[in-house]
Amino acid sequence: MFLDKVEIYIKAGNGGNGRVSFHREKYVAKGGPDGGDGGKGGDIVFRIDEGKNTLFDFKHRRRFIAGNGEDGKTSKMYGKSADDVYITVPPGTLVRDDETGRIIKDMSECEDFIAAKGGKGGWGNRHFATASRQTPNFAKNGLPGEEKKVILELKMLADVGLIGYPNVGKSSILNIVSMARPKIANYHFTTLTPNLGVVTVDDNFSFVMADIPGLIEGASDGLGLGHEFLRHIERCRLLVHVIDISSSEGRDPIDDIDNINRELAKHSEDLIDRPQIIAANKTDLLDDGADFSEFESYAKNLDCDVVYISAVTGKGIDKLIEKIVEIYPTLPPMKIYESEIIGDEPEISRDSHDITITVEDGVYIVEGEWLFKVVNSVNFDDRESMMYLQRVLNKSGVIEKLRAAGINEGDTVNIYDAEFDFVD
Repeated sequence: MFLDKVEIYIKAGNGGNGRVSFHREKYVAKGGPDGGDGGKGGDIVFRIDEGKNTLFDFKHRRRFIAGNGEDGKTSKMYGKSADDVYITVPPGTLVRDDETGRIIKDMSECEDFIAAKGGKGGWGNRHFATASRQTPNFAKNGLPGEEKKVILELKMLADVGLIGYPNVGKSSILNIVSMARPKIANYHFTTLTPNLGVVTVDDNFSFVMADIPGLIEGASDGLGLGHEFLRHIERCRLLVHVIDISSSEGRDPIDDIDNINRELAKHSEDLIDRPQIIAANKTDLLDDGADFSEFESYAKNLDCDVVYISAVTGKGIDKLIEKIVEIYPTLPPMKIYESEIIGDEPEISRDSHDITITVEDGVYIVEGEWLFKVVNSVNFDDRESMMYLQRVLNKSGVIEKLRAAGINEGDTVNIYDAEFDFVD
């Protein structure tokens, strides 16, 4: 089954928590803090698999969650970092942000891409020892891993795209010139999925050809299979119009080309500017000496070369390949999509001190992603740890914002279920 667009959920692992421990050894007095650091959470990494050409693997699995880092250990030992989770995708897959639809990464010609970073491990209590605080009874929790929903959208990587109405011979041509074996029959919409084939010219040169199905008038508005597969033309460097020059189904081949070019232009302005040639198929259904003067005049006005072929007898197929090889050095490079996230709207810093304050039944509830991490690292039974929290709340402006919200001395403050009285 072919699948070329899917939404998945990815979650990187959380960092392990730092350890609170003290060195204990016979004959060693006051060994001091020796809590180790937590391990790093696993990343979610996208990797290209050249052997894939569909997103079918994601039909039944759409959640990918990496493991958490281990907590720190005694004797200054680090917790083990979690393994990364690798997600393999076909070349040409776009990774988009689910909320905005913006491109995060084009998995075409690139190395592995980290889509969600695992959280860093927290520090053990040995990091908090000072000359005046020699027995810190608190450590730092690990940071949470990134999580998000992303859309995977496959835009096939092909140098040459065969385009045209159904049943004009695109699949037959691909079958002849490459090792691809698409399903072929004499009825409309035989091809329900794009097919790729490698055309080998000689030992030193080959190119990828794609049979793009479903293009009819109205394709850009969703008629036929248009919306499903127009996206696969966007990377093609050369478009080959395959037309039924015999008009065996009662259509005018000139109208077919005009209609399809209109659909290409409506789908993407870039597409109509791509180099084009015309493969006039089904010449075996015509009498010898057929007059093509009107058609050739039309093609000349389009600045398109015409090659007359028969996919049934194989006549002219070699000339079609020769024409593609002749044009190939002049073709524009394959389109690689730039990220629409980087350099557009900067992501909120993980160190941002943004908070929200709401008042319910006289209780001032303070929330903020960064504050959740701080509170989870505090030992509320330890005086020094509470003093650390007080300093953070002062330096980050939380106390000032509480005053601005109208808090009075003795009022209750709730920070993620940790409650205490406000002292001004």
